[in-house]
This record gives sequence, structure tokens and C-alpha cells, in this order.
Amino acid sequence: MSKDIYLRRYRSINVQIVLYVFLIMVTANALCIIIFNVLYAMGVVMGTAPMLLLLVTFSVSTVIGSILTFVFSGVILRPLLELSKAMENVAKGDFSVKITELSSMYELRLLQQNFNIMTRELDGTEMFRNDFINGFSHEFKTPMVSVYGFAKQLKKGGLTEEQQKEYIDIILEESRRLINMSGNILELNKLENQEIVSDKKLFRLDEEIRQSILLLEQQWSKKNITMIPELDELEFYGNSEMLKQVWLNVIGNAIKYTDDNGEIRVSLSRDSDGTAKIAVCDNGIGMDNATAERIFEKFYRADASRASEGNGLGLPLVKRIVELCHGRIKVMSEPGRGTEFYIYLPLEMPDVKAKESKKRRNAEHTDRSLTNIQT
Repeated sequence: MSKDIYLRRYRSINVQIVLYVFLIMVTANALCIIIFNVLYAMGVVMGTAPMLLLLVTFSVSTVIGSILTFVFSGVILRPLLELSKAMENVAKGDFSVKITELSSMYELRLLQQNFNIMTRELDGTEMFRNDFINGFSHEFKTPMVSVYGFAKQLKKGGLTEEQQKEYIDIILEESRRLINMSGNILELNKLENQEIVSDKKLFRLDEEIRQSILLLEQQWSKKNITMIPELDELEFYGNSEMLKQVWLNVIGNAIKYTDDNGEIRVSLSRDSDGTAKIAVCDNGIGMDNATAERIFEKFYRADASRASEGNGLGLPLVKRIVELCHGRIKVMSEPGRGTEFYIYLPLEMPDVKAKESKKRRNAEHTDRSLTNIQT
């Protein structure tokens, strides 16, 4: 048996309570014996009736035991009283409270440690909740003020046809921002409470990334950005629709922060450790290290001048999806030199994936055979 287990048993609250009671009984009896010896030597108890002697002994033991119990109980009850007071503060909403972990009893010290861990987590959650509410309130209020203001101007009238068209376009754009924001928040909230990826299937990862690039063609063509796809053929077993949000957000982010006539390179390859490595590299405005450390925070946007182009929820959504897929994401950037996003996804071939791959190959072989027969 290890030394740590022996130490836990020795410091167990059960063992120590037994020791305290035993010490109280021994001490009370010892003091009774001493008192009676003194009284006997003085001739006070000589000739005393047995029942009276027994009653006196019981009374003296009770008094001495009660006094000793009161003294020793403070050793056990003091940390419990401190914990009770701290829990009252937590119940009132004070999550910054901490208690000193000095108890010699294993269970009490463990209780103190767990209490401090709980309050630390609650304090962090409260700060995160406040930051989230403040960020969401600000992000939600800005487009709402714009919609209200321009709608009020339209109702007032006296505008030219060109002004009316401009105001309507602004209202539509701000409404779109609100819809996207609410949709991203709901999706992110769902993913944060999700631990298992469902609706998995076998699909071509390179084809999905290529389709995402085509879906964003209007955006990068408008800025005359050169898009360079370098996609190796790779099969992946996962949730296709979920991962499509990753490519649309990361590539869309690169387009947003790349100036006109810039260049974006999107690559897919099998890394040396057997994972799928996806890289999205641009030669845009880039960012410093302080910004790069915060880009996965909710509502954080690196460039305030481009605030109308996003809501600060895309990259947190990307990170959560990658984590659910047991992958990882990292960013490398330098101001004025561009930004590089690297996403690594595991390519383990489970039995289901192997069966689907074999089934697909058989289907393709059957299709080719039918084509040859028809020919």
C-alpha cells in the first residue's frame, strides 16, 4: 500500500474523530482518578456510599468530557464554519471568495480544494457571461439603430429616389447582419453543448473545399483576387455540412482582409503524421501577435474599420467545429505580410469508413461496366 494511501487513512476525518473521542475519554478518566486520589488522600471520600461515589464520578467525567469536547470540536468545526460562511457569499453572487486550505484532515482539505476550484470556475464563467452579454448587446444594437434611423427617414419622406434606394439597401444589409448574427449565435450555442458529431458520411474533402471556393467566387472576383487551389484528392469521414462552415468562414475571412488584386492560396494535403492538412494563406493586411491570440474570441474583430463585414462569430464557430472533429487549428500572421490558417483533421479509417469506401468503389466499377455494355 502506498505512502499516500496510509497518509489519507491517518488524516481521515473518521479516524481523527475517533482519536479525539478516545483522548477525551482517557483524559476525563485520568483526571477523575487524579481528583479522587487527591480527595482520598485528604480523607474526603472515605466512608462515602458507593452510589454517591458513582454519581460523583459520573458528574465529574461528564463535566470534564464536555469541556474537552468543546475545546477539541473547534479543531474540526472551524474549517466547516469557514466553508459555510464562504458558501453564503457564493449564494449571494460573490464568486471571488476563497478559503485557506490548511486543514490537516484529508476529507476537509479535499473539500476546501474543490470549493476553491468551483468558485474559480464560477468566477470565470460569470466573467465570460458578462463579456458575452456586453458584446452581443453592442453588436445587436448597432445594426438595430441603423435600421431604425433609416426607416424613420423613409417614413418622414422628402427623399429623392436615389436616397430611398440607398436607405433601403442599408436597411436590407443591416437586417442581413442581424439574421447572420442570430444564426451564428444559435449554431455556436448548439455546438458548445454538443460533444458527438452525428450524420457522418464518407466524402471527398478536396471536392467540398473546391465547392466552397466556387460559392465565394463573387466575393473574390469582385476584388480581383487570384485564387490558387492546390487540393490533393482525399476522402474524409465526418459531417460534410458542418465542415463546410469551416471552409466558408476561413476562406471568406481571407477574402475580407485581402486587398484588391491580392492572392489567396488554398491547399489540401496529407501531413506526415497521417492527418489532413488544410492551409489558407493570403497576402493581405495581416495582424500582430496580440490580435492573433484573440481572433477566436466571440465578437472580437481584428480590424474595426471593416466591422460592417462581420460579427466576430465566424472564427469561434470554426474553432469549435474543428475541436468536435478532434482536429486543431493554428494561425500565423505578420502585419502587412498576410495571414496563414492551418487546420489539421485526423484521417483515421474506421470500419464504417472503410466499408463506405469499398461500397463507393464497387458502385463506380458497376457504373463503368454498365457504360461499357451500353457502348
